Amino acid sequence: MSGAAIKPVLVDSSEEEYRLDEQIGFLLRKANQRHLAIFARRIPDLTPPQFAVLAKLWEVGETSQNQLGQLVAMDAATVKGVIDRLRGRALVELAEHDSDRRRIVVSLSADGRTLVEAMLLEAAEITAETLAPLTQREAATLVRLLAKLS
Repeated sequence: MSGAAIKPVLVDSSEEEYRLDEQIGFLLRKANQRHLAIFARRIPDLTPPQFAVLAKLWEVGETSQNQLGQLVAMDAATVKGVIDRLRGRALVELAEHDSDRRRIVVSLSADGRTLVEAMLLEAAEITAETLAPLTQREAATLVRLLAKLS
């Protein structure tokens, strides 16, 4: 992104011309592409959704598959696919809930815990590299504003 100020363009504005490169969705997609490229270069063995599941399980511990999906902002089908792939790599374990046999409980395996703990510093560095074009204050503002939009 250049240092030029970006003026938001309102869709219903008859005075302004619609410019794709000034639209929030387009800019978010480009920023996400930057982040994904950095992530893939630095952590080639996991996808960002796989890392998100592992990191969230490390944070919260054992949780239901449904709750985990909510915590990492994935729909039920997506989180199930991610969990299945992580289970295939022996990074997570599944069990039935103690009192509700319909609920699936997900937890990190010993290998999953070791892997995610080894990657936490790398993940923080990926965030820093993604935000590198911004000042520290701009980065904090961006993160705060994106959290407000979520």
